[in-house]
Amino acid sequence: MVQLKHIIKELETFAPPAFQENYDNSGLQAGDPGMEIQGILTSLDVTEEIVNEAIDQGANLIVAHHPLSLKGFKTITGQTAPERILIKAIKNDIAIYSAHTNIDSIEKGVSGKLAKKLGLTNVKVLQGRKDLLVKLVTFVPADQAEDVREAIFNAGAGVIGNYDSCSYNLEGQGSFRAGENTNPFVGEKEKLHFETEVRIETILPEYLKGKVIAALKKAHPYEEVAYDLYPLSNQWDKVGFGAVGELNNSIKEIDFFDKIKEITGCGCIRHTRLLDRPIKRVAVCGGSGSFLLEGAISAGADLFISADFKYHQFQEADNKIVIADIGHYESEQFTKEVFFELLTKKFPNFAVRLSNVSTNPIKYY
Repeated sequence: MVQLKHIIKELETFAPPAFQENYDNSGLQAGDPGMEIQGILTSLDVTEEIVNEAIDQGANLIVAHHPLSLKGFKTITGQTAPERILIKAIKNDIAIYSAHTNIDSIEKGVSGKLAKKLGLTNVKVLQGRKDLLVKLVTFVPADQAEDVREAIFNAGAGVIGNYDSCSYNLEGQGSFRAGENTNPFVGEKEKLHFETEVRIETILPEYLKGKVIAALKKAHPYEEVAYDLYPLSNQWDKVGFGAVGELNNSIKEIDFFDKIKEITGCGCIRHTRLLDRPIKRVAVCGGSGSFLLEGAISAGADLFISADFKYHQFQEADNKIVIADIGHYESEQFTKEVFFELLTKKFPNFAVRLSNVSTNPIKYY
């Protein structure tokens, strides 16, 4: 048996809760973190049919993309469908966990999976996010600088793109005077001391600052560790929304539409006017991605695949790109496979199952 908290740890290492949008409600929806998990069912949504499926399969944890409610619950009286679903899950000792906009934001999340399904290569995040990074500056005696660097790198600092252990180091003279109630690593009490120190600068995700600072203090030889944290407005290209990549070979627009329908099973494709040019570079966004249209055009995409476009938003393509709206469910349905692949890798001897239930509320006539 595995405790729920250990499963949550792996899910949140993969898709940190800090990446979710302010309006979101990702995380543990129901259940005791200390409960023993017997089996896991992965799904896109949590519906009554999904709860029934979990009961039938002996799974007491549902891991879903969409939360039961974005706003949470003020009352649980069974007057709405989400309330009835929650009551049924609790009565049957089934925990519910969701990863929504946080798994939308990671490179190998919702859009990355859709891109892979469509056969795209050289896939990158379409629109990186800002205000998620900070710069750490600290000052370390020269002889201990390597130990401190290693400690903060191991805690998650110093990653830029596909490079790790990134830092800038400058040697200089630090000064301090130890007070009466101190135990200085170098120098003497009540005497001004100058020490050859290394100024270490590095970058880290803001959500890891507690872990990194704890590692810094543990490895640093000084009683009082001097450090600064600066917020950065840099765009983080490894975290963001949508994905863009290339097909190995160019393909006619209508032929690629046939491929999209075959892979996603979508009932129809709502699209802008075809431009009668081959499709090579493709942008995608699982779910509602109209806000990324300008980014898809700037990225040089021939086609943008997403969902939930409104009438006037189709006009914004302006013959620069073809928009293919394949439906919200259809564009996000493979997210349950992302959960499945992660959990079977981390817990290889554990029962993890993909839901066989279609939770798509939209039907096509």
